[in-house]
Amino acid sequence: MKLGFIGLGKMGANMVENLLDHEHEVVVYDLSQEAVAKLTGKGAHPADSLEDMAAQLVRPRVFWLMVPSGKPVDATLGSLLSVLETGDIVIDGGNSNYHDTLRRSGELSEKEIHFIDVGTSGGLEGARSGACMMVGGNRDVFGLLMPVFEDLCVPGGYGYMGESGAGHFAKMVHNGVEYGMMQAIGEGFDILENSEFPFDHHEVARVWTNGSVIRGWLMDLVARAFERDGELSYLSGEIADSGEGRWTIETALEQRVSIPVIANALFRRYRSRSQENFSDKVVAALRHEFGGHGFTAKSK
Repeated sequence: MKLGFIGLGKMGANMVENLLDHEHEVVVYDLSQEAVAKLTGKGAHPADSLEDMAAQLVRPRVFWLMVPSGKPVDATLGSLLSVLETGDIVIDGGNSNYHDTLRRSGELSEKEIHFIDVGTSGGLEGARSGACMMVGGNRDVFGLLMPVFEDLCVPGGYGYMGESGAGHFAKMVHNGVEYGMMQAIGEGFDILENSEFPFDHHEVARVWTNGSVIRGWLMDLVARAFERDGELSYLSGEIADSGEGRWTIETALEQRVSIPVIANALFRRYRSRSQENFSDKVVAALRHEFGGHGFTAKSK
């Protein structure tokens, strides 16, 4: 399939390379000419404007956006409107708030343009070699795009969640669950750190990744972080958040659903910015390992 890809940051660039590996034709555009040139060298077709990108695509034209949520998505869509035509497909693969997705889908549907929301998980490694994708929007368009999802994802790692907004809603809840899981891992290692025993955190994590009930990718990542530095001395315990945990809690309040674990995990992130302990360092290290998220370096 031939598609246009807008936004060549860490996730976007890795996804384009994944698509190229699977012999899709990808036209790329980004404000960074360096990012465009790098992927052009790997087989992508460069576009110096959105008009140029549109001219290189075949109908129905597919535009995949991988830009930060909020205003950047609206700004990109605003620029795209001048080149979009009836039947075109726009995919938002970022972590957009599902309320924004519903609004954008409604606005584009009035112009007979399809808007597909794709909640993307798996971090940088997943983007490059096999992600997990939760897809919302028109089911027939989902069917048309299945070859792309099939190649971008691990086996069984994608699915149709429902009408517009459902993909981003599922990803929002996914990230809320992620908050709680990461917090539990961090607190467990905090207990180990403060015990009377001289635990080797990397060795504990290594054992827990093999056969235990709590094994999984997050445990693999914490093992990798501890292999680098058993005390995580390269970072502080300040934990950022990108919004999805807060949106999950807001939604739960609207639905009157009790989610104390996820809520506490978010509040703990807020507290980490003024009061640090070892659990916060573990969570900060995990975010860096799976998503390449920045961290606050430990002051010397």
